[in-house]
Amino acid sequence: MQLTKHGHACVVLSEDDRRLVVDPGAFTADDASAGASALLVTHEHADHFVPDKVRAALDADPALELWTNASVAEQLSGLGSRVHVVGPGDTFTAAGFDVSVHGEWHAVIHPDLPRVRNVGFLVEGRVFHPGDALTVPEVDVPTLLLPAHAPWSKTAELVDYLREVRAQQAYAVHDGLLNDTGLGVVGGLLGERGPGQPTPYTRMAPGDSVDV
Repeated sequence: MQLTKHGHACVVLSEDDRRLVVDPGAFTADDASAGASALLVTHEHADHFVPDKVRAALDADPALELWTNASVAEQLSGLGSRVHVVGPGDTFTAAGFDVSVHGEWHAVIHPDLPRVRNVGFLVEGRVFHPGDALTVPEVDVPTLLLPAHAPWSKTAELVDYLREVRAQQAYAVHDGLLNDTGLGVVGGLLGERGPGQPTPYTRMAPGDSVDV
């Protein structure tokens, strides 16, 4: 299975002619969903989900289906059974990939702001995209997609998260708001200049691909 980063929080998992697209949001090029076999959306924030963009992709391909939480699904009314509502503990198959769902809520941005629903997706038992949360699945996670920067996080929490999940490899997502200086600082704290954690951490540039 190949993992390709498409900017900020969007990744594509592909194998043979199957292409599973996760979180094609506002900071992602419009062609990220081109040729998609299925779509997954973790939550409703614009950097992960743009209703018009997702609806256009579904309109362009009548065979395309989407899995997400109830809040996102409500914004895609009229698409019927092609939009599947899932929650923590659910399992399903999308584009031939086995997927399990973990987590229910977005991380706290501020106590005075309402939380939105957020689901994380573990694909083929190998790659976990947590969306905007530091969810720890109750199963092993070989490859973790780590939200490296967000208004709701600090790097100390990411170190602790990596220590708790203990993935074999972590790749950065959710880093579209960082410049090169910020990327270097975060990478250093999660690596050789930090307090130490067990998981090799790599930052992928948009368009980079790795086998997972």
